[in-house]
Amino acid sequence: MTRSIALPSVPVTPRMRAFALAGLSAMAVAGIVAASWGPGFVNAQVEGDRGISAVVASSDIDVGGIEVDVTGDSPEDARSEGWRVAQREAWAKIGGPTLSDGQLQSLVSAIVIERERVGPRRYVATLGVIFDRARAGGYLGRGDRRARSAPLLLLPMTVTGGSQLIYEQRNPWQRAWAEYQAGSSRIDYVRPSGAGGDSLLITAGQLNRRSRAWWRNILNQFGASDVIVAIARLDHEYPGGPVSGHFIARHGPDNEYLDSFTLRVGNPRQIPAMYEQAIERFETVYEKALADGVLKPDPTLNQTGGRIDPAIQQLIDAGRRAEQEAAAARRAAEAARNREAQADTPSDEPTAAPEPAAAASYVVYFATPDAGSIDASLAGVRSTPGVRGAATTSLAIGGTSVMSVTYTGSLSELAAALRGRGFAVTQGSNALSVRR
Repeated sequence: MTRSIALPSVPVTPRMRAFALAGLSAMAVAGIVAASWGPGFVNAQVEGDRGISAVVASSDIDVGGIEVDVTGDSPEDARSEGWRVAQREAWAKIGGPTLSDGQLQSLVSAIVIERERVGPRRYVATLGVIFDRARAGGYLGRGDRRARSAPLLLLPMTVTGGSQLIYEQRNPWQRAWAEYQAGSSRIDYVRPSGAGGDSLLITAGQLNRRSRAWWRNILNQFGASDVIVAIARLDHEYPGGPVSGHFIARHGPDNEYLDSFTLRVGNPRQIPAMYEQAIERFETVYEKALADGVLKPDPTLNQTGGRIDPAIQQLIDAGRRAEQEAAAARRAAEAARNREAQADTPSDEPTAAPEPAAAASYVVYFATPDAGSIDASLAGVRSTPGVRGAATTSLAIGGTSVMSVTYTGSLSELAAALRGRGFAVTQGSNALSVRR
């Protein structure tokens, strides 16, 4: 039998309530500080097995995935024959003219062994061949010199088992992008290593943020103009069985969709090979988007205010064009009157000096990794023909600074003049972004 015991009631005074709340608050604050701000917790957020540095991008021509199966009198003879076959197949794959084995050998800078099996008289391998662009360019022509994109921050995200990873820990998808040789690509990839604070700054949640100020802070950290996202979602049918990879390409601060595709392999050991194939598909998607004019920096990333409605922006542009046309008409009418006056004036009188062209002020963003780059950029802009003056309005050493440029011409003419001075120029609606 359970007996209940009535306890005497004790009145709770305001003083007792204040002591109780103070004690609970102190315990809560101590727990939060210990959990959130303790040295061990902070170190755990940035330490650990994370961070994969990207390979050095080379402009050489890299042809991978060449499969060979040859025989020879010895293992060494079979391997040599396999490498010769790989060189010929790789050269044919990039559309090169017919050359002898000796000529091809002089164009090859490296043979990359992806997989190989060597027998007593047989050689089975998957090889990659790297041709030196300086030597091979004479045979292939100069069609490979194409305009590249603006610097784009690459975020490789893996979705598997209900989790979304970018740089929180090392993963095969991050490694595949880090090892990708992007030197000959038209896309200027900016690939963070993911070490240190990168795993805190760039997470999957960042892709859902629309704040331009937040995105500008991140892009300035890595010297990029915009962001592209490569998403890989893996579905395992059963442990050790087939794996389906669903890949999605997105870009921009609004996480806009570009394209998607699906690949499938027989077992988890083949996932790295699937990732290599997927990266080639992503490269095709990004280059097509660049050619179509879709993959370009979002102009709102260079604005300090909110995003302007497109209809309002069109009205503003139309008003500015009307003002420019009216000003041009006034200048033409005044020039005609001056010519008539000169015709009526005796020849011994001095002629009127021509009216100088109207000058306008434009905003130019320029990368300033160090203090010396500020003076170099200002000197380069000031020496551009047609520039009346240039002065900095905002300095950010290690990021992107802003200058105001007075120029006698339109924004497009200023962009062309700066390109003639060796600048790489990205033109927005009302501003320019330049870099060396």
